[in-house]
Amino acid sequence: MSDDSSPGELELDVLIRSMQPVLYDDNYVFVTVDHEFNNLDLSPLMFFREQEGTTLIVTQKKAQGANLQYEFPCKLITLNIHSSLDAVGFLARITQRLASLRMGVNPVSGFFHDHLFVPIDRAEDAMHELKVMSSELTA
Repeated sequence: MSDDSSPGELELDVLIRSMQPVLYDDNYVFVTVDHEFNNLDLSPLMFFREQEGTTLIVTQKKAQGANLQYEFPCKLITLNIHSSLDAVGFLARITQRLASLRMGVNPVSGFFHDHLFVPIDRAEDAMHELKVMSSELTA
């Protein structure tokens, strides 16, 4: 479904076949800060508040510039299909497939798309495998 007002695609085979993964150039990291982080110039891609602190996903450069300790240097892959937030099994199928390659992945769902954070040195492997998955349902 391409209408921006629509709830997104639900059909698992359509999601996999049409995911159109895009790999971004920046390196990202996960950091944790106190709940108030607005005074830091981090421009987080995403944040999530937990009881222990706020997790931010920021560029590695921003984290280093702010002298923050970080974890999981990674690349961002966006799956360019408007997936429904109610879609069942999309990320499970993808993360299981990448796990079979012994690859860690941190998935994040946005309103329109799903995003994968994969280790920097495995990003090309992930892209290859996602394209293989997609082509298996196209053939």
